[in-house]
Amino acid sequence: MASAVPLSDSAAPLVAADVARGVCRMLLRHDIVAIAEVPLDGGRRADLMALDAKGGLVIVEIKVSRADLLGDAKWTDYLGHCDRFYWAVPEGFDASPLDGPAFLPERSGVIVADRYDAAIVREAATVALPVHARRRCTLALARRAARRVIGLMDPDAFGDLGGY
Repeated sequence: MASAVPLSDSAAPLVAADVARGVCRMLLRHDIVAIAEVPLDGGRRADLMALDAKGGLVIVEIKVSRADLLGDAKWTDYLGHCDRFYWAVPEGFDASPLDGPAFLPERSGVIVADRYDAAIVREAATVALPVHARRRCTLALARRAARRVIGLMDPDAFGDLGGY
């Protein structure tokens, strides 16, 4: 990959949103549907969580700055919530640290994306979740997605119960 694209702190959320959009488009072409910002057990939150046609769970963690990538010590917690795990970065991002042993390259995949599309540059290994974990994670994802649809159709539906 090319050298890192410097980003100001204010530009990082915009780039992350573009990466998320491109990744979602690419996943959809493979019949994998994703939603963003998914809370997980243990207080973690996946940038993108997706479900494939066979019920496989995919988590994509988006990184747009080297500091954010190198400072992420919690990412391995996500592995207990998915069958496949990917890092997604913008084009031009120096992703060379992802080849190091701390980022488990034998387990984690790498996606390069922009706002229009994405490409898998390293496929993630598939490590099947235990049945009980798969059921728990799939139900949580489905319920989160359904709450979001209800919230879009009827923003007042949740009243004092909180958002979706």
